[in-house]
Amino acid sequence: MFAPSWLNLKSPSKVGTIKPPHSRRRFSCSSFKDIQSLFQPEPEVLTPRRSSIIHRANTSTSVFRLWAHHVARPNKIHDDDRRVVIYYTSLRIVRRTYEDCKVVRSILRGFRVRIEERDLSMDTKFSDELQKLTGNRTLALPMVFICGICIGGVEEIRQLHESGDLKVMMQWLPEADSGPCDYCGGLKFVLCKICDGSHRIHCGGEFIPCTTCNVNGLVMCQSCFIMPCRKSSL
Repeated sequence: MFAPSWLNLKSPSKVGTIKPPHSRRRFSCSSFKDIQSLFQPEPEVLTPRRSSIIHRANTSTSVFRLWAHHVARPNKIHDDDRRVVIYYTSLRIVRRTYEDCKVVRSILRGFRVRIEERDLSMDTKFSDELQKLTGNRTLALPMVFICGICIGGVEEIRQLHESGDLKVMMQWLPEADSGPCDYCGGLKFVLCKICDGSHRIHCGGEFIPCTTCNVNGLVMCQSCFIMPCRKSSL
């Protein structure tokens, strides 16, 4: 007995389609040790955390005590050390560093005391000088010195400013001069008179580098820069 022909017909919507087999996830385990590894917790990813408020407050207090102990011994402080020296950079290559330098300069300028700003991008001598003072070849900018004491960078200045200790420290410093420098106009550098800013002098029929100025053909203004900041011995 043959089946009717209409039973072999398929609907047009299902012509040429094959129902995919039900996919099952296969699990292969060679030993009981592999099963135990499935139930082990995933390793935690450690992320750097900022220092706590208590730690930052302790850092600010220790810096202030160090400075106060140094100022309490006036015979150990040179008259030229009663000032603020900040090492920074005006280049915007690293945005975070540039912004930190900008913040610190803005805070210090608000006290209207005499500040020596030493731009490492203007003269490489400042970089060598800072390495000698800190004893570290890896320079972290900005770096602030007050009365010959290394205060620190942007975090330390912010903490001292928020706690009010920075204002107390500034009371020991002379006031800033009114108006820019008459010699350099506030630029801190002037053109070299030996090479006229070319950093080259003619000697013996050839041009040799000028030893008076830096690679930019500039010399430090003698009215703005007194002397290099020194490490104080407590």
